[in-house]
Amino acid sequence: MSQEFLDGAKLKLMFLSAAQFLETNKEIVNELNVFPVPDGDTGTNMSLTMLSAARELKAVDSNEMNQVVEAITKGSLKGARGNSGVILSQLIRGFAKVLKNEEKITTVKFAEALQAGSATAYKAVMKPAEGTMLTVARVTAEEAVKLAAHINNFEVFYDSLIDVAKDTLDKTPEMLPVLKQAGVVDSGGMGIVYIMMGQAQALDDDFDLEAPLEQLDLVMSSGHTASPGFVSSPAAMADESIEFGYCTEFIIKNLFPYVREEDTDKLKSKLERLGDSIVVVGDDEFIKVHFHTNMPGKALQLALRFGELSNIKIDNMREQHHHLNSFETPSDTIDEPQKEVGLVSVSIGEGIANIFKDLSADFIIEGGQTMNPSIEDILNAVDNVNAKEVFVLPNNKNIVLSANQAAEISEKTIHVIPTKTIPQGLAALIAFNSEISAEENVSSMIRAVDHVKSGQVTYSIRDSQVNGHQIKEGDIMGIAEGEIEVVDKEISKVTKQLLDKMLSDEVEIVTILYGADAKEEDTEDISSYLSVNYPDVDIELLSGGQPLYYYIISAE
Repeated sequence: MSQEFLDGAKLKLMFLSAAQFLETNKEIVNELNVFPVPDGDTGTNMSLTMLSAARELKAVDSNEMNQVVEAITKGSLKGARGNSGVILSQLIRGFAKVLKNEEKITTVKFAEALQAGSATAYKAVMKPAEGTMLTVARVTAEEAVKLAAHINNFEVFYDSLIDVAKDTLDKTPEMLPVLKQAGVVDSGGMGIVYIMMGQAQALDDDFDLEAPLEQLDLVMSSGHTASPGFVSSPAAMADESIEFGYCTEFIIKNLFPYVREEDTDKLKSKLERLGDSIVVVGDDEFIKVHFHTNMPGKALQLALRFGELSNIKIDNMREQHHHLNSFETPSDTIDEPQKEVGLVSVSIGEGIANIFKDLSADFIIEGGQTMNPSIEDILNAVDNVNAKEVFVLPNNKNIVLSANQAAEISEKTIHVIPTKTIPQGLAALIAFNSEISAEENVSSMIRAVDHVKSGQVTYSIRDSQVNGHQIKEGDIMGIAEGEIEVVDKEISKVTKQLLDKMLSDEVEIVTILYGADAKEEDTEDISSYLSVNYPDVDIELLSGGQPLYYYIISAE
């Protein structure tokens, strides 16, 4: 029998089935990582994001469309991990928004929702690259519109969409040279295909709602109920002096009926003329505004055009002095007065975590290469810091996007320093100065990040060809600034060759963090090599305790 409509119950089944199917096939997605390093986690991140959405769905007794799409939006956002997970959550968010007030979904409406999801995801990424999961989603959505114009049978429609997605995935190596060189298709795009295949099972009535999703119990959740924000703007970098002296925050609630999302964009544009460091976030019920200005009264007048004002706070930043307390656990600071500024850092390895604590980090998020923290993990960490404003150091390129999304929806003011490596995180923390303003700290911390070189020594998990290197499974690789520079069989040899490539005449300080699997004799050999060949360089060897990476190198 032809199925011409989807109701809330069927859409619910489709997402539950997709979560289960992706979880089953996540390792295939993980293995498509371009670099053959032991942290290919695209499949894991996308699966955990889908499982979080599934968990929200399982908690909803109703099959009403509004509640179903709200659950998948909230669940995917809370559980979003890594770049792939955040992009997936944005695909879902845009998709769900179109379906919010629908009782039954036609193929035409479904195609419209896919297009909205693609547009939302593209908007969330600073520099969208083609040949990625974004491309697979976009092309599939574009073709969906064409197919829906003459196909109203959902089974036929969706089978055709999967063919489009697979065909687009196969073309990704031609769009992105690094994929072609590595001999793989895009891993995120493969994740999208698996999600669609799982949804098709539910369309074909090949998925049982009562079938246990065993992995749901692995999804960590503390019950945070953050709503996805629909407007955001990265804070502009301030000059060394404070140009705009009043930190102005307020919430607009009981929005007038005529207020639309595009009106909120207009509000942000008007505020940009009055100041900087602007963050505007909210949902259908409220809008939160934070920015710096010399005319807070004018900003409040503008806001009154949208609804009622609440939680108004105006601070004179020129009178503020920041005093950062030494590291304490959240339980120690419950009765302490709220600080002006706090610090949250992502870290993996006990030694590295202790170093961050010694540098005055208030809260450490366990995670990094093999387990990217979710947006909810970051929000919970920020909430555990008793401070008005919080700096977040992701320390991994795959966590920056999650941190930015957390900053958009947090009730606190979050400053994300886009640190992509542990050495960058350390440099940023060292540059932090509790006696200057948040904006001045943002500038100085980013400058510090720009002056540090990062290196890692690890092993290959599969045969590959990258940057002209023929790599065999088990080979030792030296990576500098994200590029594989050295490949050999011996850890000590690779590390020394990598150091030779990293240490220019300008380098004055080298810090080497040795990992849990580093051998003492290798570390001593490397230390002796540096002492003999680079006598003018200040060398420090510290226990990082990190897994997977024998050595993490910082050169300044």
